[in-house]
Amino acid sequence: MSETASGAAPGAVIVVSSHVVRGTVGNRACVFALETLGHPVWALPTVILPWHPGHGRATRLVIPEAEFSAMIDDLLAAPWIGEVRAVLSGYLGAPYQAVGVARLVEGLRQTTPDLFYLCDPVIGDVGGRYVPEAVAEMIRDRLLPLATLASPNRFELGWLCGAELATNQQILDAALSLGPPQMLVTSAVAMMKGGTGNLYLSGRHALLAEHRLIDDPPNGTGDLLSALFLARLIEGVGEEKALQLATASVFEIIARSTGRGADELTLEQDAASLAHPMAMVQMRRLVHPGQFRRG
Repeated sequence: MSETASGAAPGAVIVVSSHVVRGTVGNRACVFALETLGHPVWALPTVILPWHPGHGRATRLVIPEAEFSAMIDDLLAAPWIGEVRAVLSGYLGAPYQAVGVARLVEGLRQTTPDLFYLCDPVIGDVGGRYVPEAVAEMIRDRLLPLATLASPNRFELGWLCGAELATNQQILDAALSLGPPQMLVTSAVAMMKGGTGNLYLSGRHALLAEHRLIDDPPNGTGDLLSALFLARLIEGVGEEKALQLATASVFEIIARSTGRGADELTLEQDAASLAHPMAMVQMRRLVHPGQFRRG
């Protein structure tokens, strides 16, 4: 198992998201990435599907409210709960699941005040919102206020803030207004021709990590990036290096997967790209919006 920057073994991460039988989205992507980097994972599914719905009609099993709530109770009462250092939530199948995640985070923080909570607000993409509005509203109103870090794509950030985000300055302003102290926004506006970027904002940094845009990538890239960035941060890696490593890993795996003609991310063949990415990523420091406010 890997060690954190302090030399201690990393704590466990609870991941709450969708589970597919075939494929590498949701929990399948997050668990593989976190465990490859040495982090024990407790994986709680919100919905179970045979494959990503983008591949065609798929049976959808949503964990019912009573059972989901009971599972949260079990986790909070588990004798090993002291192992947990972080929670990552992704795709939710119903509004009550946001209530359960909030209860989990709040309960864990009673004994672990520095618990790291990454909220990936899975709401939609450039094609529009693909979860019920009630789910999106619960993510916005119940989960984001608890988040240490949120990782929306540009569409999701725009929906959460009720604004069109055509420039990185607008993205930065929207991220600053949303609430979480750290924000990682995917599909940001690239400064390099033919590129795409991940824009990160914290109290110290406004950073843009750019790479070449690959058309029609497999699903699961947002899940993968969130898990990788979380893993690096809780290991004690600095924010800029964590962003560079996570972005490079995702870009490298997208390139390798599409090069094979795969319809899913080929994580099982590319574990080395998770731990030691070689892809080049252009890092840029942007003007932090807080500088204008101090002026």
